[in-house]
Order: sequence, then C-alpha cells, then structure tokens
Amino acid sequence: YLQFWDKTMASSALDLRLCEELASSVAREAGRVIREAIQKRRSGSAAANSSAVEEKSSYADLVTETDQECERIIVRRLKEAFPNHKFIGEEEVSESGIMPELTDEPTWMIDPVDGTTNFVHGFPFVCVSIGLCVKKRPILGIVYNPLLEEFFKAREGQGATLNGAAISASEAVDLKAALIATEIGTKRDQGTMDATYKRVKALTSSCRSVRMCGSCACNMCGVACGRLDGFYEFGFGGPWDVAAAACILKEAGGSVVDPLGGGAFD
Repeated sequence: YLQFWDKTMASSALDLRLCEELASSVAREAGRVIREAIQKRRSGSAAANSSAVEEKSSYADLVTETDQECERIIVRRLKEAFPNHKFIGEEEVSESGIMPELTDEPTWMIDPVDGTTNFVHGFPFVCVSIGLCVKKRPILGIVYNPLLEEFFKAREGQGATLNGAAISASEAVDLKAALIATEIGTKRDQGTMDATYKRVKALTSSCRSVRMCGSCACNMCGVACGRLDGFYEFGFGGPWDVAAAACILKEAGGSVVDPLGGGAFD
C-alpha cells in the first residue's frame, strides 16, 4: 500500500480518510519494530541487550535506538505522502533542543515509543502515538500498543474506536467510586517529588484507587475506553504525548482540561 501511494494526493485538499489510512499503516509498522525489539531482549539476544539506552534529562528519562528508528520510519513515510505538512517528533526535538512553532498548518505530532522505560524493562504499556493537528487542534489520533494489541483510533466527528469497536468514556461522577491514573514523571529533585507525592496522597484518600502505567497516551486511552475514570499528569514530555490521545478521548465523550486552571486544554 505504501509503495503505491499517489504523491499527487499531498497537493490536494487535506483528505482525513487518507491521512488516517496512512497513519494507521505506519503505526503498525513502527509497532512491529517495537514488538520485535522486545522479543529479542526477552530471548537474551546479545545484539538487543547491547543496543543503546541513553539518558536524556535524567536517569529516569530514557531514549533507545528503537525510539529513533521508529520516529525515522514514521516521519519518512508521512513526508513521502505529505511533503508540505509539518512535523513535531519527540526524538527530533530532544536531539535539536528546539521546539518548532505550532502553526495552523497540518502538523503531525509523533511519539514513536511512549513509555520508553516500560519498553526497556519489557513492561507492556508501550505505544506508538501519532496525532494530526490542524489550526492547532488535534483532529486525528492513532495510539497503538503492539504488546497488548490495542489499536485506538479517532477522527474528529467520527467517534473513537478500540480494535474497530466503538468506545466511550466513563460516566462516573462519584470520586470515591473512581479509578484514577497519574504518573510520577522523570524529574527527581526534592521539590517536584514532594509535590507529586502530596497530590497522590490527597487523591488516594479521596478516590477508590490510583494507578500508574508509565505511558501518558496509554493512560488517556484508558480513560477513553472506560477502564479508567480519570487521569492527570503535570510536566509530561511534550505535545507528542497527548495530541493523538486527546483526539481519541474527546471523540469518546471525555474531556481534556488544564489541571492548573480547569479550562480547556491548549
């Protein structure tokens, strides 16, 4: 399918169906790379176990060769079809240290391996996250967990699905009956840690229970399909963590808000 993609389509008006089809195909391709890399690690392959795992901002903030390979695959395939679109990818931003300006132009937000620490340890909450924003708004989202074989997808106005079946967010209104997710994050300074655990303590005393899976996109999709009643995180990595999942969650009937101000999430 990818080999016969008509590149003239890129110059025509934005066709979200075509964007969705290509993004879905590319997400599955990157997912295969992730799955095969983890299988090699589990089998004790010398090459896999010696593959580079590097630290970014701290010993808790990792990047691997698989992150970089998956981002290259995704960006290359999408650029071949849509050369005039813009791209904001986690690994490219990490390497350059420059966050591109988000404009009204079609912009792909890419997290090639959301849950890199999980990937390194073989913990199965790992996903490919591909979102498309137009006029600074997420209008297409793909989140694929190749280890659990969960493929979340949404397009603005078309609803959200998990493996092809329609999903909807929880309708829980009683916090004491709610299962809420959060994340510790990658910062390890005392001030951040104290604030983080203070919030977790307050939440734990108010809700049924708290969960942490290690992937922002997986958590948000958990809310979208109703297995979680809510999720919050302060200081997540960047827009690539949330763009795709925000579209999925909204299309599933959920809400995405700014925890600092309570208003609509920007």
